[in-house]
Amino acid sequence: MIALSIAGFDPSGGAGILADVKTFQALGVYPAAVITALTAQNVQRVAGVEPINPDFVSQQIDLVMGQENIKHAKTGMLYSGDMVEMVARKVTEYQLKLVVDPVMVAGSGGTLSRDELAESIKKHLLPRAMLTTPNIHEAEALTGLEIKNEEDACEAARTLGKICPTVVTGGHLNGRDIFYQRSIHLIEGEILESINTHGSGCTYSAAVTAYLSHGKKLDESLAKASYFTKKAIENGAHGTLNQMWKTNNH
Repeated sequence: MIALSIAGFDPSGGAGILADVKTFQALGVYPAAVITALTAQNVQRVAGVEPINPDFVSQQIDLVMGQENIKHAKTGMLYSGDMVEMVARKVTEYQLKLVVDPVMVAGSGGTLSRDELAESIKKHLLPRAMLTTPNIHEAEALTGLEIKNEEDACEAARTLGKICPTVVTGGHLNGRDIFYQRSIHLIEGEILESINTHGSGCTYSAAVTAYLSHGKKLDESLAKASYFTKKAIENGAHGTLNQMWKTNNH
């Protein structure tokens, strides 16, 4: 079993490609990884971003896809509209079943995208996706709606759900994830008192991708990914892969 992450590199190891790779591996999926940007960051701040040329990212995708039989992929930090359009073309070319984590801002507040990114994702990538997993800030950027409570988040999920199935993750509200696919579904959760939340969105979307690649249905993949992410936060930066393997058996 193999899945692909197309995302940025976080040298702290908590988010981006490294978080995706660790999650895939913990859930029994061999990770392939295409890097879209380098960042200078830690859990507290983003000091700089160096995007990779989209043509070189395209070459990475082609070489990986030419070698491996990959059906499932996820995107993270894409940074620019040009990158989004190129990735969208590749998703279509290789008929990838795609989970879109619309990364725009780091958990520390640092900007990880250009201004046109939200519109490009909405126009080019979401119509090709089987799921998108924005947090409330990303959902606001994608919809233009202000999200102050769960009702607002439901409206954002419905709006994006007209394009593709959507989960507005609940880490910035009361912990419940809001899933829209033809109707609203609430996935119960809780707010964890923890400082280990850097990269939790990456972990969640990667876990959904991993479970889908194992043949789980979308609703089951979401529930399992939510539980997996909770356990990853509880175990923190020093949680072991063995613990993550145990989580997979839940």
